[in-house]
Amino acid sequence: MKIRKHSRQRDAILKNLSSRLDHPTADMIYRDLREEYPRISLGTVYRNLNLLAELGQIRKIHCEGGTEHYDYDISDHCHFVCKHCGGVVDLPLETDHQLNALAAETGIGSVECHALVFYGICSSCQAAAKGTVSRGRVAAPL
Repeated sequence: MKIRKHSRQRDAILKNLSSRLDHPTADMIYRDLREEYPRISLGTVYRNLNLLAELGQIRKIHCEGGTEHYDYDISDHCHFVCKHCGGVVDLPLETDHQLNALAAETGIGSVECHALVFYGICSSCQAAAKGTVSRGRVAAPL
């Protein structure tokens, strides 16, 4: 594996991600870092996020529409993605480690881990769609 030189920008990206409980996009991290690193580019943020994910230091969560969110927590856990607002949250479910063994039994190869993502409409978006009244008009259903 190629040796990577130390990068202050990569450290700043990792520090930003480690301090968050949300699952930000590259754009969100970029906006945060611009204050401290005004010359950082969005391309640099993307490259470093992809490298950190490749190295297994962070997790990349693929969402509908091609949007990717990032998670500092690389432990086995589930996520929920709202198809309406795009929010991504950790889902407090027990991880079924037997899934790895079941997948390996198919003959696909050795299975090291899995990522389980649930998609749906979050409770906030559901509540908004169920009749939030604004200026005498009811919000249209999703």
